[in-house]
Amino acid sequence: MIKEITAKTLLSSAKRPDPWFGIKYTLNLYRGCQHRCIYCDSRSACYRIENFDGDVLVKANAIELLRAELPRKRVRGTVGTGSMNDPYMPLEATVGLTRRALAVIAEHRFPVHVITKSDLVLRDADLLAEIGRVYAAVSFTVTAADDALSKQVEPGAPPTSRRFAALAALAARGLYTGVTMMPILPFIEDNAENIAGIVAQAAAAGARYILPAYGMTLRDRQRATYYEQLDRRFPGLRQKYEVRFGDRYSAAADHASQLERLCADLCQRHGIPLRMTHYAPETEKQLTLF
Repeated sequence: MIKEITAKTLLSSAKRPDPWFGIKYTLNLYRGCQHRCIYCDSRSACYRIENFDGDVLVKANAIELLRAELPRKRVRGTVGTGSMNDPYMPLEATVGLTRRALAVIAEHRFPVHVITKSDLVLRDADLLAEIGRVYAAVSFTVTAADDALSKQVEPGAPPTSRRFAALAALAARGLYTGVTMMPILPFIEDNAENIAGIVAQAAAAGARYILPAYGMTLRDRQRATYYEQLDRRFPGLRQKYEVRFGDRYSAAADHASQLERLCADLCQRHGIPLRMTHYAPETEKQLTLF
């Protein structure tokens, strides 16, 4: 069910940009997500999103809040969207909050980092190119090299092939775009074939970076939903998780160090960095007398 809500604030701020994604200000236009990824950490109780898989809450006053809050930010930093939900989930096609937010960000000349699993982002290539004069990055999350597996673990999202096609289209327009290869699910995606397949497709599409992480979080409600989905989609795996990880907060991918070396070798071969370039504000030029 889709419901409208009125938000009190919109942008959350970090003391400094995070080292992975370079995000200073986090922007969430929706609460909940339609992609139904079986592993999503946003189900965790700490985020206080009730009925994460049932309701999507639309922040009806989001654009008004953004127009009010963004000019008051004294430090110009990257606005990031896509951490708690996908800004290009299916309803965005009709609601259009993300596009309107990007227009405000472009107007105020702030940098942006969009993280998504959807090719709907192509609709906004014009605004992203405009923002890109300052700084714009688009990261496509890819955890499975083939479509069949991606539809199992991310059933509501476009399949892997569509994400790479969108990445290639943005790269062809000169946009700074790459892959967030995370999470890599233990016993499902943590194998050399999957990692090599993702890197090869990323290289062919023109990815400018790959950000990998080998494993996943396993917190309270997130774990409960994930285990239910394992029982349904991968019978027998739940028991392996329970034996290996128990009640731990995180679950490292099997042979993570070997996969890390494999990915590094392949990326070096293709000339793809394992970190992205973050926005760096221009320093004021000191005037001279002569």
